[in-house]
Amino acid sequence: MSNRTIRVNELVQKELSDILHRRYQSEAVAITITDVKVSPDLHDAQVFISVIGDAEMAEKKLRWLRTRAVDIRQELARRIVLKFLPKFVYVLDQSVLRGERTRKLIDDLGPLAPSEPEPKPEADKTS
Repeated sequence: MSNRTIRVNELVQKELSDILHRRYQSEAVAITITDVKVSPDLHDAQVFISVIGDAEMAEKKLRWLRTRAVDIRQELARRIVLKFLPKFVYVLDQSVLRGERTRKLIDDLGPLAPSEPEPKPEADKTS
């Protein structure tokens, strides 16, 4: 990935977050933009979101976000000047869930490091 693509990803993520939390404060309070992946040709982008709450709440917020996609894209076009403004596909970020599941599995295993070795019994010294 080129430096330009990385910078565009970060800029779009920052501006999308700002739009959501300034313009749609009450609806977007539980939404976090975790990552943006813009294609090198700037035509498409995936926006990964994380939602505080259960799976039902996440789906509800994702549907809400998709209904506002055109307005959000228009506001972003006023803030960022690019040759092409990508079309956004909003996706639930599963990395948080995978990380949580991995942490739980590790916790269930118990301590991984061996406990302190037991002291060796000293041999009776009869001389």
